[in-house]
Amino acid sequence: MNAEPDLLTDEQIARFRDEGWLLLRGAVSSATREALLAVSRDHLRRAVPPVEYEADLGYPGAPASLDAPGGRTVRRLRGAWQRDPVFRAQASDPALLARLRQLLGADIRLSLAHHNCVMTKHPGYGTATGWHRDIRYWSFQRNELVSVWLALGDEREDNGALKVIPGSHRIGVQPRQLDELDFLRPEVEENRALFAQGRVVEMQAGDVLFFHSGLFHAAGRNDSGAVKHSLVFAYRAADNLPLPGSRSGQGGDVAL
Repeated sequence: MNAEPDLLTDEQIARFRDEGWLLLRGAVSSATREALLAVSRDHLRRAVPPVEYEADLGYPGAPASLDAPGGRTVRRLRGAWQRDPVFRAQASDPALLARLRQLLGADIRLSLAHHNCVMTKHPGYGTATGWHRDIRYWSFQRNELVSVWLALGDEREDNGALKVIPGSHRIGVQPRQLDELDFLRPEVEENRALFAQGRVVEMQAGDVLFFHSGLFHAAGRNDSGAVKHSLVFAYRAADNLPLPGSRSGQGGDVAL
C-alpha cells in the first residue's frame, strides 16, 4: 500500500456494510506489486509447495487426475504468509491494516487456515468457480471476516475476474438452493434472480478488493493467453473466535 494512505471514508465504510465489497483503485505501488508478482511467478514455475492443483478440486472442466493432460495445473500457491517475506510484508502493511481496523475493529487477526495464498488462473485448464460464499467452509463465531484480494495483474472478464452479487452477504438462502459443495444451483429459480444481480469486478494491477465472507462471488475461466495471479488474505476481529476443533481453529492465525 502507499506510505501514507487516506483512511476509508464514511461513505466507503457504509457502502461496504451495505454491498459487502469495496474496490480500492491503485492501492498498491507498482514496485511492491512487481516484487510480489516476481516471487509468485518464480514459485509457480518451480511448483514450490504447498500447492493446490486444479485436479485436486474436481470442478467441472478440471483435469481428471494429476496424471491427466493439464493435471499439474496449479490452482493456488498455498501458505503465502509462510512462503516468502514479501508476502508477509504485504499482509501486515500498516496502510492495509488501518483500513481493515475501520471495518473489523482495533484488534485483528490474519487467518492462516483460509485464503493465505496466491490464486493462479491458467488458460486452458483453469476452471470457472461457481457462486459461493467463503464462509461455507469457515467456522467462526460470527460470519464477519474480510477477504482482501490484490490484483497482481489486470483482471478482466475474459481472464476470469471475480464477479459479486452486491448485498448478498445480508440475505439468507435455503438448503435446496445449494448443491453438495455449497455452490448456488443454477437451475433454481431464486438463484437465477440472484445471478441477474451479479456484476464483474474488473481490476487493474495494484487494485485491492475488500469483500465480506458472506458475499456470494464467482469467477469465470481464463480465456486469455496469460496466467492470472491474485494475492488473497482473510482477516477477522480478535474476538470473533474460530470454533473449537474446526479447520479454522487448527490452522492458526497471526495477531496484527
